[in-house]
Amino acid sequence: MDFIVDIIAKYSLVRILISFSLLIAIIMLNAIVMGYLERKICARIQRRWGPMEVGVQGWMQMFLDGVKLLAKQLIVPREANPFLFRMAPLLCFTPVAMAFAVIPFSESFYAMDLNIGLIYLLAMGSLNVFAILIAGWSSNNKYSLFGALRSVAQNVAYEIPILLSLLAVVLVTTSFNFKEIVAYQSGLLSFWMCQPVAFIIFLVAGCAETNRVPFDLPEAESELTAGYFTEYGGFSFGLFAIAEYGNLFIMSSVATTVFLGGWNGPFGLDFYSGPILGVFWFLLKVFILMLIMIWVRWTYPRVRFDQLMNLSWKYLIPFSLVNLLITAFIVKII
Repeated sequence: MDFIVDIIAKYSLVRILISFSLLIAIIMLNAIVMGYLERKICARIQRRWGPMEVGVQGWMQMFLDGVKLLAKQLIVPREANPFLFRMAPLLCFTPVAMAFAVIPFSESFYAMDLNIGLIYLLAMGSLNVFAILIAGWSSNNKYSLFGALRSVAQNVAYEIPILLSLLAVVLVTTSFNFKEIVAYQSGLLSFWMCQPVAFIIFLVAGCAETNRVPFDLPEAESELTAGYFTEYGGFSFGLFAIAEYGNLFIMSSVATTVFLGGWNGPFGLDFYSGPILGVFWFLLKVFILMLIMIWVRWTYPRVRFDQLMNLSWKYLIPFSLVNLLITAFIVKII
């Protein structure tokens, strides 16, 4: 009996190690692909060519940039807190890796299947603000500190509409499990059709939660140099960039799973479903959402900080509360 228990424990550990390695590879590959696409899309919008020199159409530029960041020395400012300064990039990257563990790429391709997967993922996403605060405060730089304080205020404001918009879907499905939420959307039903207000609020608040333009006030280059990571360079700066693209992927994955049917194919036909096709449809929806966020970034100017706060407290939160009350009333009478 002990031998059987040891075998089970052994293979469970092997599965955890394999899953963790795949997740790290996916996070790194996502940062490389999205970094390249963002540069090319930005260049096309501005009537430039973007990366062209390294590889065909510059596709190897991100790999060489990664090598360059790895080769650079981490310089700790003289007046900074050295321990917290070094820990902040790792603290920013760790919740991203932990959140990826519950993302269901298809019905059978995931690392963990939790009954409270949605709560777990949102909890991991909220930890990112602590790393940003530590990075800004430990740098002992006024620009970094201002960026960190802005990020805290922004995350507190925009987590509320995100939670309220997702809670409207939870009221309908009565589940926090991603697989059950996707199963509820089988067929022609998707929550972007029956919950359009919640879907729009989630996309806008998710863009602000990931510090993307026009809501990138914590990093505002024209005001704060680079915000909370002004003093960071080399691989530490690279970890912040990887975490930003990872958070963008996570927000798009939640929107895909909760509102767009997850790994289900178009029109709800079984012909378009399956383990491999499920991953394809899931990634296609996720990357479409991320490309839309890139398009928004290079189209709209940065808002002022008071406009950023007013949008959440005066508009998104009241609208999400009204939508939640209407959803609760309809679910009750049905």
